[in-house]
Amino acid sequence: MPTTGRGGGGPAPAAVSAVGLRKSYGDKTVLDGIDLRIPAGSVFALLGPNGAGKTTVVKILSTLIGADGGQAQVAGHDLATEAQSVRAAIGVTGQFSAVDGLITGEENMLLMADLHHLPRSEGRRVTAELLERFDLVDAAKKPAQSYSGGMRRRLDIAMTLVGGPRIIFLDEPTTGLDPRSRHTMWQIIRELVAGGVTVFLTTQYLEEADQLADRIAVLHDGRIAAEGTAEELKRIVPGGHVRLRFTAPAAYRTAVGALREVTAEADDEALALHIPSDGTQRQLRSLLDLLDSAGVEADELTVHTPDLDDVFFALTGAATQPHEPEEAVR
Repeated sequence: MPTTGRGGGGPAPAAVSAVGLRKSYGDKTVLDGIDLRIPAGSVFALLGPNGAGKTTVVKILSTLIGADGGQAQVAGHDLATEAQSVRAAIGVTGQFSAVDGLITGEENMLLMADLHHLPRSEGRRVTAELLERFDLVDAAKKPAQSYSGGMRRRLDIAMTLVGGPRIIFLDEPTTGLDPRSRHTMWQIIRELVAGGVTVFLTTQYLEEADQLADRIAVLHDGRIAAEGTAEELKRIVPGGHVRLRFTAPAAYRTAVGALREVTAEADDEALALHIPSDGTQRQLRSLLDLLDSAGVEADELTVHTPDLDDVFFALTGAATQPHEPEEAVR
């Protein structure tokens, strides 16, 4: 089914598209034919264990390194022949902050404005707007090395926005942040997308992808193991079930009889039943109707549906891998 933009009304144009991207370092194949299509104005999350190739994808699509094979377009420009036009349309925030700690937050912003060749008055205007937008006005005159981790991350993204990019690559942007700072960063990302920016996000925080991404791809062994919305990915992994627990043995035995035609795993010691479930309201209602017909009520009912953790481990088979052979995006 074609992907539509947030406003609906038909397929959204692709902000990023790639076919058959390949990259090797020596005899190690990092990317083995990657296909991507990211609609404009959306959040795309690339998941994968360490060493899966996430940073390599970001570095290729942001023109920092070349691919060994395949084709890609970013912001409508061919990656191989229009690299300068691609750079003018994108912003990149890597795993490690680009902030200069020896100068103030405001000076970092003004330096970025100079690098974008903005007129001095325009640079000051953009700097003032972004410092206010990212709640950094009070700290603007202080050396950036005095900032907290969350403040440095906000300044880093603010610097990325100085040039007005239409597409932003965020390579593990919340690594090392405390939960409050991470949630602040999520809100910033949502606001960027609401303003029409496309966000390409790599992360190892599965909750982050679940919260933010319109579409998610899982990268494993150099290939896209699966791609879809969070809900679509969760449905590909078996294991959803409803657990019914009873305190009275008689009620438990009645329930076992009432659910005889339903594939249920009985735990006689715990007086509990596990019934495979896809988590839909219709299936749950049908199950409760069977219990009502038998005149029995469970003392405890819990529903478990696979989450992105289940998907991640099912598709990758492991939590960690050796780190990628190249340096992270800076």
